[in-house]
Amino acid sequence: MLQAPRGRAGAALWRRAVAVRTMAGGCCAPSSAPTVSLPELRSLLASGRARLFDVRSREEAAAGTIPGTLNIPVSELEPAAFQALYSAEKPKLEDEHLAFFCQMGKRGLQAMQVAGSLGYTGARNYAGAYREWLEKEG
Repeated sequence: MLQAPRGRAGAALWRRAVAVRTMAGGCCAPSSAPTVSLPELRSLLASGRARLFDVRSREEAAAGTIPGTLNIPVSELEPAAFQALYSAEKPKLEDEHLAFFCQMGKRGLQAMQVAGSLGYTGARNYAGAYREWLEKEG
């Protein structure tokens, strides 16, 4: 989905950039960060217009996730061979509704920021995260 530099050195550089974003990001989304609410997410999912990415660890996602989600841990937002790794079509830069979520909101925000910095204009964070989904939908 998101392109990073190739090769071992490129992967190390990408992981370092993600770590820096994590440390700089704090715990809360800036008020200007694009988000999607639960009612809007429900509508987008029901209409098939959204692509939803669970950026939690594989173990967290295996314990439960939002139906129709593709699990890509935030630490793996680098693959050049997206389709081969995830058996899903790589989103286009201009796709309108790319929603990222995690357990509490921080990693979803981080993933949205990484996607935005790479040119994905429709990247948004589901700020309510899996916690809200489970509470209201689960």
